[in-house]
Amino acid sequence: MRTLSVENGLTYGIADIQKKDGAVANGTESFGKMLQESVQEINKLQTDADVAIKKVELEGSGSIHEAIIALEKADISFRAVMQVRNKILEAYQEVMRMQV
Repeated sequence: MRTLSVENGLTYGIADIQKKDGAVANGTESFGKMLQESVQEINKLQTDADVAIKKVELEGSGSIHEAIIALEKADISFRAVMQVRNKILEAYQEVMRMQV
């Protein structure tokens, strides 16, 4: 079984995700909930980046390096979510093109 790793430390096997109701086989989390938590985490990263930039610009107390790192983390996570969204849309469009 191939293993997928998620950045926050959760590890799921592909066979574990293959449950009929969309929940993980051990019943802990559905795909929708996992996606919602990922979006919330990305929002938090973007908010943290904004705070770090404001500290550098307005207060002068923040580190430029920390602000740039926070900004890059937010950017990379946002790009990753956009790729997931694009793949989901492509899969949906492919299913809609199928003939019954």
